[in-house]
Amino acid sequence: MPRYEFRCRQCATTFEVDRPMAAASDPADCPHGHPDTVKLLSTVSLGGRAGGGGAPRPAMAPAGGGGGCCGGGCCG
Repeated sequence: MPRYEFRCRQCATTFEVDRPMAAASDPADCPHGHPDTVKLLSTVSLGGRAGGGGAPRPAMAPAGGGGGCCGGGCCG
Protein backbone atom coordinates (compact mmCIF):
# COMPACT_ATOMS: atom_id res chain seq x y z
CA MET A 1 0.00 0.00 0.00
CA PRO A 2 1.43 3.43 -0.90
CA ARG A 3 2.61 5.77 1.83
CA TYR A 4 1.91 9.49 1.57
CA GLU A 5 3.68 12.23 3.51
CA PHE A 6 1.81 15.20 4.98
CA ARG A 7 2.77 18.29 6.98
CA CYS A 8 0.58 20.11 9.47
CA ARG A 9 0.44 23.84 8.80
CA GLN A 10 -0.38 24.62 12.42
CA CYS A 11 2.31 22.70 14.31
CA ALA A 12 4.75 21.85 11.44
CA THR A 13 4.63 18.13 12.24
CA THR A 14 5.47 15.88 9.30
CA PHE A 15 3.72 12.50 9.25
CA GLU A 16 2.99 9.60 6.92
CA VAL A 17 -0.29 7.92 6.04
CA ASP A 18 -0.71 4.50 4.39
CA ARG A 19 -3.73 4.40 2.08
CA PRO A 20 -4.81 3.01 -1.28
CA MET A 21 -3.98 5.03 -4.39
CA ALA A 22 -7.70 5.69 -4.91
CA ALA A 23 -7.61 7.74 -1.68
CA ALA A 24 -4.36 9.60 -2.47
CA SER A 25 -6.09 13.00 -2.66
CA ASP A 26 -8.11 12.61 0.53
CA PRO A 27 -7.24 15.03 3.35
CA ALA A 28 -5.42 13.73 6.43
CA ASP A 29 -5.63 15.04 9.99
CA CYS A 30 -2.46 15.76 11.93
CA PRO A 31 -1.68 13.21 14.68
CA HIS A 32 -2.19 16.10 17.14
CA GLY A 33 -5.74 16.66 15.83
CA HIS A 34 -5.20 19.65 13.54
CA PRO A 35 -7.16 19.49 10.27
CA ASP A 36 -5.04 21.95 8.23
CA THR A 37 -2.51 19.69 6.50
CA VAL A 38 -0.84 19.64 3.12
CA LYS A 39 0.31 16.61 1.14
CA LEU A 40 4.03 16.76 0.35
CA LEU A 41 5.65 15.72 -2.90
CA SER A 42 7.90 12.77 -2.31
CA THR A 43 10.77 11.48 -4.35
CA VAL A 44 11.49 7.82 -4.62
CA SER A 45 15.06 6.71 -4.59
CA LEU A 46 15.75 3.13 -5.46
CA GLY A 47 19.36 2.34 -5.03
CA GLY A 48 21.67 -0.49 -4.70
CA ARG A 49 25.12 -1.39 -5.71
CA ALA A 50 25.49 -4.67 -7.44
CA GLY A 51 29.08 -5.66 -7.23
CA GLY A 52 30.26 -3.26 -4.66
CA GLY A 53 30.59 0.44 -5.15
CA GLY A 54 32.45 3.07 -6.99
CA ALA A 55 30.97 5.38 -9.59
CA PRO A 56 27.72 4.44 -11.30
CA ARG A 57 28.11 2.70 -14.62
CA PRO A 58 26.77 4.27 -17.82
CA ALA A 59 23.67 2.72 -19.37
CA MET A 60 24.27 0.08 -22.00
CA ALA A 61 23.07 0.49 -25.59
CA PRO A 62 19.98 -1.55 -26.43
CA ALA A 63 20.62 -5.03 -27.80
CA GLY A 64 20.37 -5.44 -31.53
CA GLY A 65 22.00 -2.15 -32.49
CA GLY A 66 19.66 0.29 -34.06
CA GLY A 67 21.05 3.72 -34.21
CA GLY A 68 23.44 6.42 -33.45
CA CYS A 69 27.14 6.64 -33.94
CA CYS A 70 28.84 3.55 -32.56
CA GLY A 71 25.51 2.20 -31.32
CA GLY A 72 24.44 0.42 -34.47
CA GLY A 73 27.71 -1.03 -35.66
CA CYS A 74 27.96 1.26 -38.72
CA CYS A 75 31.23 2.83 -37.59
CA GLY A 76 34.51 1.06 -38.25
